[in-house]
Amino acid sequence: MTRTFQPARAKNAAAWILLSLASVSATGMQAMLPVADFEEGLPPGTEERHFEGRTQYRVVELNGQQVLSATAEGTASGLIFPLRFDPSEWPLLEWRWMIDKVLEKGDARVKQGDDYAARVYVIFPHWLPLRTRSINYIWANRLPRDTAQANTFTSNAMMLALQSGEDLSGEWVSERRNLVEDYRRLFGQDPPDEALVAVMTDTDQTGELAQAWYDTIRLLR
Repeated sequence: MTRTFQPARAKNAAAWILLSLASVSATGMQAMLPVADFEEGLPPGTEERHFEGRTQYRVVELNGQQVLSATAEGTASGLIFPLRFDPSEWPLLEWRWMIDKVLEKGDARVKQGDDYAARVYVIFPHWLPLRTRSINYIWANRLPRDTAQANTFTSNAMMLALQSGEDLSGEWVSERRNLVEDYRRLFGQDPPDEALVAVMTDTDQTGELAQAWYDTIRLLR
């Protein structure tokens, strides 16, 4: 993975404005910082943002582990986790995800295909909303793996296809990204000193049914 916005404004959700979120300091010298592991449910302070209907997010048990399940059917809402962190101190983001299938009409290159069975956001908020940026790590349909492009609704949101197509549908896939390197690649400069992580499974453009699972989202030094 509720529209009081016009469609273009709704999809500017890719650059979510996060001025009112609770702040959690990512300090100390620990080597790993959990964002969301779901073993105790959603982290306190997790915020759901609605753009079109409501994607169903539930913490469920799967193969003996607590994971986040997301089901969208013509809907678009996302979860923003409360942890704020400095990417220069915590540059590595890890998680695992799984999808049931990609979206048949999904196509990151056109507005009417701007839906994803699974995506993980890293959001870089700015006091001026129009300058908020985000990296969208997506499980794409047609966009080839490791392809990056601006979101079709806003250039402040860059889409990066980590997975593409059906080959790994139904399997857990583990990811690790260097946020500093990715930000430099996508925006041509160093990232700001504050970021947040969010997830979204959305099908409001295509109207399709999508199901995904997310787990073990964490930061490393």
